[in-house]
Amino acid sequence: MATKCEQYEKNLERCNCTYSGCAKKGNCCACLQFHLSMDELPACCFPADAEKTYDRSIAHFVRIHS
Repeated sequence: MATKCEQYEKNLERCNCTYSGCAKKGNCCACLQFHLSMDELPACCFPADAEKTYDRSIAHFVRIHS
């Protein structure tokens, strides 16, 4: 990561990402930029059961919220 997020510790407390290898955990700006670049949304946009599928697609988000 290029810079340390000032909210890193607070973000970690609220981050629901279950992907153990995530290098962006706690750095919401980097996470959001990464997922949006792939037409996805980060884990925090999904309820726990949907997050565990690792399907971060916008289509998945729309399906579960419609």
